Amino acid sequence: MTQPFPRILYIDDDEGLRRLVKRALDRRGYLVELAAGGDEGVERASRESFDLIAVDHYMPGLDGLTTLARLNALPTPPPVVYVSGSEETPVAVAALKAGAADYVVKTVGDEFFDLLDSTFQQALEQMRLRREKEAVEQTLRDTIERQAMLLREVNHRVANSLQLVSSFVSLQASQGGDETRHALKSIQNRVSAIMQVHRRLYTSDDVLSVDVHEYLEALIDELGATCATGKGQRPLRLTAAPVRLPTDKVVSLGMIVAELVTNACKYAYPPDDDGEVRVALRVLSGGRAALEVEDDGPGMDFFAEAQGTGLGRRVIAAMAKSLRGELIADPAHSGARIRLEFPI
Repeated sequence: MTQPFPRILYIDDDEGLRRLVKRALDRRGYLVELAAGGDEGVERASRESFDLIAVDHYMPGLDGLTTLARLNALPTPPPVVYVSGSEETPVAVAALKAGAADYVVKTVGDEFFDLLDSTFQQALEQMRLRREKEAVEQTLRDTIERQAMLLREVNHRVANSLQLVSSFVSLQASQGGDETRHALKSIQNRVSAIMQVHRRLYTSDDVLSVDVHEYLEALIDELGATCATGKGQRPLRLTAAPVRLPTDKVVSLGMIVAELVTNACKYAYPPDDDGEVRVALRVLSGGRAALEVEDDGPGMDFFAEAQGTGLGRRVIAAMAKSLRGELIADPAHSGARIRLEFPI
């Protein structure tokens, strides 16, 4: 497809030079329109479309720099080449600082027209490349936004599906004995830990990371509804630093919190006694964080052989490994305190 000739507006108060420029540049493949001064040039540029504008420096009334400023203030200004009969460096510097694409000094004969031609080609090529770059960047932004929208929809559907699973598990737990009920509640808490991540993702503009404080707050609320045993109350307390973590890390962190809180609610206190369980997340130096879950019960040896199936501890160990973290039991604490340190 043949490319259209570039449409140029040449602004200069010298009528003779304007005609010479038009004749010379028309022969070089440009469509040249003329304006006798800054006011006329700005008025034409505001209502017509040009690929490039050339502006003379010394003009009565609206001088070159003022004309340049008004042209650049238009909604979609084309590149402007500044033309002057002066070789003064300050004029060139002022024009370039004011937004000129390039600067040309008037000379005698065809040398000036050749220089204009070369400068125009460079300015038009720079504009073409800039527009192509902007188009690619806009396409990339649109693609990212579409992908983010699709991910939010996926997370929304996953969260709904997990909510359905959680409801089925809860219904089954209500019909079983104590051991079955405790086992199914543990499963429900694990599902809730994952479900809360997806809820955060489909309600957020950021689908790659999660605000951990908000996430743990919602998870603790859900865990609190299933933690009471007998007549005893199990208030859950949360202290969490405002930090965002990648989705996969938050899932692992949530699974660990769900297991540790469930264990504390079940084993730390007698069924009919009140007992508090505390969860804390702190940011440490050196790009690390620490998660702590503690209670005021009689304490326990977390690393001793499990009395039951040991599934909960295996889940905790697997999640800690995925976080590249280290599990530490604090023997100095009067109750049980499990600490996980991991890189963020």
